[in-house]
Amino acid sequence: MPEMYFQIRWPDGQEESCYSPSLVVGDFLTPGQSYPVADFVHRCDKALSQASERVRQKYGYFCSSAMDQLGRIRERAEPFAAEPDGLVTVQSFKPGAR
Repeated sequence: MPEMYFQIRWPDGQEESCYSPSLVVGDFLTPGQSYPVADFVHRCDKALSQASERVRQKYGYFCSSAMDQLGRIRERAEPFAAEPDGLVTVQSFKPGAR
């Protein structure tokens, strides 16, 4: 199953590399696009949940790495919840090594 890394920039300027076990993240996020924090978290929830489900369908178990990544995104987003103008920018996608 092809994996994907997506590089993001949080509203405070910090950058982070995030992991998805599937290319499905490209159905929810677009490189160069900025999203309000809550929308970004929602999109990641959908993308990483679908990615984990794809792993389950193929291998018979959910992808704990996808769920760990989603947990880190939710945790990192919490401080920005009160900032209605805060944006997360998706900087790039990078396919993982197979």
